[in-house]
Amino acid sequence: MPAKNALKTYADSSYYHIYNRGVNKGLIFSDDHDYKTFLFYLKIYLSPASLQGEYLKVPPSHKLKNYSEKIKLNAYCLMPNHFHLLIWQNDAYDINFFMRSLASKYAMYFNHKYKRVGPLFQGVYKAVLIESEQQLLYLTKYVHRNPVDVLPSGRVLEDYKYSSYGNYLNLFTQSWVNKIDVGKDY
Repeated sequence: MPAKNALKTYADSSYYHIYNRGVNKGLIFSDDHDYKTFLFYLKIYLSPASLQGEYLKVPPSHKLKNYSEKIKLNAYCLMPNHFHLLIWQNDAYDINFFMRSLASKYAMYFNHKYKRVGPLFQGVYKAVLIESEQQLLYLTKYVHRNPVDVLPSGRVLEDYKYSSYGNYLNLFTQSWVNKIDVGKDY
């Protein structure tokens, strides 16, 4: 029997909660550079294609695929052994291609850095279709509250560096994160 949310039904113009964790619940982010690399790949894949050359400083033949017209990242949270993404897609299979690119690129980076072989993630990512405004609001909060249990004493969610929560609080702006205007899309 397949794992929950492993069999995916994709729909055009829809929101999804995407998540995955390390194989055997192992770490997928071991240090600050790992988190920043994953975020850099998100930025490259989701920023307009015209900016990719500036970010990567590579010839056009080495550019990564671009999903800025197909995918909108609405929220994210990276944890030591898993990640959550809240994504809107234009066409039914955009997420599938985007996640393949992102997971492959990051796994190659991680395996090279730590001189390891084999899969980094515990199977294929999981995807949950978001079917209501209430579910969208709940999952946005859920994604942003994910680090609560790992924060050191005296720290607050606003201090967690690997989440889009700061975008929502206007503490910083990541142009490739599309804050949700709940009530507008449903």
